[in-house]
Amino acid sequence: MPPVLVAAGLAIVLVLGGLVWWLAGSGGCDEDVTVDVTVAPELGTLTEELLSSVESPDDALCVSAEVTAQQPLQTAGDLGALDEGSLPDVWVPDSSLWPARVAGGAELEPVGSMALSPVVLATSESVIDELGWTGEGPGWAEALGTGRPLAVPDLAASAEALSALAAVRTALGGDADADNAVVAAVLAAARSTELTAGEALTAGSEGGSEAPLVPVSEQEVYAIHQEAEDSALLAVYPAEGSPVLDYPVLRVGSPTGAQARAVEIVTDRLLSEEAQAAVRDAGFRGPEGDAPPGAGAGAGIAEAAPEVLALDAPQVQGLLTRLSSLAAPSRVLTVFDVSTSMEAPVNGGTRATLARDAARSTLSLVPDDYALGIWAFAYELDGEQDWTELVPTRELDAVVDGETQRAVLDEQLQTIPERLTPGGTGLYDTTLAAVRAARENYDPTAVNSVLVVTDGTNEDDAEGTSLDNLLITLAAEADPDRPVKVIGVALGPDADLSALEQIAEATGGAAYSAVEEEDLQMVLFDALRQRS
Repeated sequence: MPPVLVAAGLAIVLVLGGLVWWLAGSGGCDEDVTVDVTVAPELGTLTEELLSSVESPDDALCVSAEVTAQQPLQTAGDLGALDEGSLPDVWVPDSSLWPARVAGGAELEPVGSMALSPVVLATSESVIDELGWTGEGPGWAEALGTGRPLAVPDLAASAEALSALAAVRTALGGDADADNAVVAAVLAAARSTELTAGEALTAGSEGGSEAPLVPVSEQEVYAIHQEAEDSALLAVYPAEGSPVLDYPVLRVGSPTGAQARAVEIVTDRLLSEEAQAAVRDAGFRGPEGDAPPGAGAGAGIAEAAPEVLALDAPQVQGLLTRLSSLAAPSRVLTVFDVSTSMEAPVNGGTRATLARDAARSTLSLVPDDYALGIWAFAYELDGEQDWTELVPTRELDAVVDGETQRAVLDEQLQTIPERLTPGGTGLYDTTLAAVRAARENYDPTAVNSVLVVTDGTNEDDAEGTSLDNLLITLAAEADPDRPVKVIGVALGPDADLSALEQIAEATGGAAYSAVEEEDLQMVLFDALRQRS
């Protein structure tokens, strides 16, 4: 064949090959659009696979996806702070609780749920057998009040932990008692174990008889069983039902034109039947609660979906706000009334024994970074002085003569009933002295307060401070750089609640009434919950 014809034939082949490449490679696209998708970490690999090839029904539009796996807490912060160009087009956090925590910022439109996973309590099979939970799960409050170690993940970052605590509150009716049960659970968790949530799950998987309880998603229990042979980790489903991580698919912002069409294509893919099959294979449930493959005892989870315990997102956000105050360490000077009126009988004991037991119970719960001290007061308890210091204010893990501050405080609390003294109550002089002492020992990294527990009224002599003078002095000496709040607890019907309320108002604190003396424990918990 002549060289000219060979060259011409080769040129035709190249042209045709280029045309085929252009038609196949570009698909005839008029526009290429990239959709940025941010998902919870446990959906990262799965989502990348789902969106590795996105088919567009519009031949003129080619869509690709950039997937980022990121903790919802970080994304929520970004959505409230960054400009629109720096935000994802689609966000899939683990829970619909997160959108409620986005402060202003981008517009979020929910379009469906990519996956479901109930929130459960996970621990070892041996612990479940010991607690008698093999046949039927306990209530949420009972489960978190067993005295067993409780490993609660960071409340600010964990939808599972926050959902579990919100479930306790919801199951108990959402009132003040429910709030106090939540506080008790949080404080107990801080004291009960040094294990992180991850370490606690490992202990449960290994079958440890002392394994803590861990609020966690059902999917994580399933995943651990897939990764570890003969795992002993089991999911506990509380009797009232379980909150559900619903993995909402959220459109971010207000895209237009080709970008809006591309976002719709991507979200449709995330909600497709193929996506539902993929998430079930990964241990999540389908939109109707369909179990992942192999669900049952061998996978650590139940085949039947638990009843859904619905949570109200704004109420959960309010609970988080209240609980966040517990994150800051407290520095509390506690002042106990030891006047003779504390001998009044209560339920087989006295007001003094009640105060002792409630305080010791609270002491057993608070974490080591709290700093506590104790005074006792009555009338001229130490010479002409109405108060005496029993234990200086120190952090609970401080060592004093070979004993921890916690142990020293516990020993001194046990002596309260033995310290009752005839005479009146120097309430006002003692309160002023305690505030001054707390301010002198102020810790800028902590919430500084004075907790006054009394069953009476001020009965000082004429030389003592009056209520009016106390309020004037507290206002005059107030230091915004070193605020000290007074929390007053009126124990019994004879206590001067009105005076305590005025003192609390003057210092930005709070006053509580335990008219029914047996309510003192609840009042102390509530004082902790609202102390800041």
